[in-house]
Amino acid sequence: ALFAPSAVYGTPDDLQRLVDEAHGHGLAVLLDVVYNHFGPDGAYVIGFGPYLTDTHTTPWGPTVNFDAADSDEVRRYVVDNALMWLRDFHLDGLRLDAVHAIADRSATHLLEELGDEVDVFAAQTGRSVFVIAESDLGDPRVVWSRERGGYGLTAQWNDDFHHALHVTLTGEQDGYYADFGGLPDLATALRQGYVYTGQYSRVRRRRHGRMPAGVPRSRLLAYLQDHDQIGNRAQGERSSALASTPLLQVAAALVLTSGFTPMLFMGEEWGASTPWQYFTDHNEALGEMVRRGRREEFASFGWRPEDVPDPQDPKTFERSVLHWAELDAEPHRTLLAWHRNLIALRRRHPALRGSHLDRPDVHYDEAERWLVVRRDGIAVAANLSGERRTVPIGGNPMLVLLASTQGWVFRPGVVELPAESVAIVGIR
Repeated sequence: ALFAPSAVYGTPDDLQRLVDEAHGHGLAVLLDVVYNHFGPDGAYVIGFGPYLTDTHTTPWGPTVNFDAADSDEVRRYVVDNALMWLRDFHLDGLRLDAVHAIADRSATHLLEELGDEVDVFAAQTGRSVFVIAESDLGDPRVVWSRERGGYGLTAQWNDDFHHALHVTLTGEQDGYYADFGGLPDLATALRQGYVYTGQYSRVRRRRHGRMPAGVPRSRLLAYLQDHDQIGNRAQGERSSALASTPLLQVAAALVLTSGFTPMLFMGEEWGASTPWQYFTDHNEALGEMVRRGRREEFASFGWRPEDVPDPQDPKTFERSVLHWAELDAEPHRTLLAWHRNLIALRRRHPALRGSHLDRPDVHYDEAERWLVVRRDGIAVAANLSGERRTVPIGGNPMLVLLASTQGWVFRPGVVELPAESVAIVGIR
């Protein structure tokens, strides 16, 4: 039922009014669409034609049929669905779920076809419309122009940046984090976008990625958190449960001044204390399968079954609801002000935005745990250690544009930073 807005949220007219109201407040609205698999419950369309194929598989079962016999109509079904959301509901763009699970050996990949038709729609209507892919392929073809042989999508998520930043902050190296080593990889991600550009991945047990040559930084999304990286943890801990508030300020500065398109997860901007736990509302039989699968999945990480929240328990959902009263309490109020100041600074200084192709100068000291990102007369100096550090910034400081705490000191060519702090400095 891809064409039907979920009735639990209201009517189609309600969704149209919601989008129009958001536009009235200067907000764009994007919809998350899932074209890589059909859900395990309510996917009635598969009874009316060859919408699935066993030619490929996904973690969620058979693959949507985009390249086997009778796939032309399936492709049309998906492309028409994308256009419907943009046309009938006035949405400004789409976020395509897990495009790495869209299997298509056709000469024209589904993503290229979809992106092309969306561009035609945008040209015909005079609207700015965006298609953003969630992808862990490490493949710049997702956003390369179609003239260059790419799919021509607007942007893609960059999990390499997230993983490197997460490991730097927390030291966790379980699961897919085993491929990342902290500050060196974070510096690489800040410098070139991807960390993996063809080298061997221990987790995948093969070479992975490709250098994103010619990809503007704005076409890569940078983030400290997202719904998957939190919700796929057994307890659904946010970064606010894993790192100190000063380190969250450092991380926010690295995200929002990276030159990539930044993304914040709801409540991240004030360090929400609530978790984001995996919750479901399936029928009894499917709910039991999900409950059992969830516990078995985390047993391999050493979690006891009773420590994994029951996805079907309403309390799991209730624990995940934001506590808006936190906005008026510390440290949430300070963290919210910090995010607002960073966003305002980013708007004032083009060097901190992502329209350019240049690579910033990035330097770090892994033992001392400091990192500097420098471009166009601005240096972002971060001290991630628990001690005061003297950080070389590659130029003489003129003024501090923004700092997470007091106590920094200027000297020629360097800035002294208190423990777990960051300063954004104008240099000459």
